[in-house]
Amino acid sequence: MENPLFFKISELFINLTNYSTIKNSMKNINIQDLSRKIPIFPLTGAVLFPGTQLPLNIFEPRYVQMIDDALSSPGRLLGMIQPASQSQDSGNKSLKKVGCVGRISSFNEAEDNRYLITLSGVVRFEVDEELDVTTPYRQVLANYDNYKVDTETPKSDGIDRSKLLALVKRYLEHRKILADWEIIKQTSTEQLINYSGILVPFTPEEKQLLLEAKTLVTRGHALEALYQSYIFDLSGEKSDQLH
Repeated sequence: MENPLFFKISELFINLTNYSTIKNSMKNINIQDLSRKIPIFPLTGAVLFPGTQLPLNIFEPRYVQMIDDALSSPGRLLGMIQPASQSQDSGNKSLKKVGCVGRISSFNEAEDNRYLITLSGVVRFEVDEELDVTTPYRQVLANYDNYKVDTETPKSDGIDRSKLLALVKRYLEHRKILADWEIIKQTSTEQLINYSGILVPFTPEEKQLLLEAKTLVTRGHALEALYQSYIFDLSGEKSDQLH
């Protein structure tokens, strides 16, 4: 079965050169100007954070139409959100409480009626209600009120960067993942945390935990605990599992 996510774990922390550009553009965003009615792409295991980029392979006809419609709209907005259950039952339509709205910042049309898009995270949202629509894709009424902080510069003073880097290094070594350590060391703490949430193969619940963390500091502490848990598991040592 084709996967809508087309990044590889080996790309971890490598192609993040547009990060500061995205964050700077977000400073000019007024949440009040964002449409509250947004199309959504429910996908288990996929999360988007403000200021990050998520590459997606869009091939289902209903979502191809969703991209067509989004590209013709002023904001090119699309909400990423996880289903509330991992069940594949077609009748399962419940959603997680929190998602992230992104802007389609680049796209390519493939010959087989597919889109390869890049979604740039703007701001997190809570679902006020799912709308009754005639489109084949789903739409919700998004509430951004609790996430105005997403458009501000986050504070990372409470995060032990040295400890976090050491955990990342141990995790990559245990997983035998090749990565350019010099690039990783040069990435900002915010990058390190948010792209870990996107690219590291944590469980859907663990990814959601990171997404819903109120601040970068609380997300960083949760991430440290996850890395530590996985390192223990991979090394065969005893641990208090979080997954």
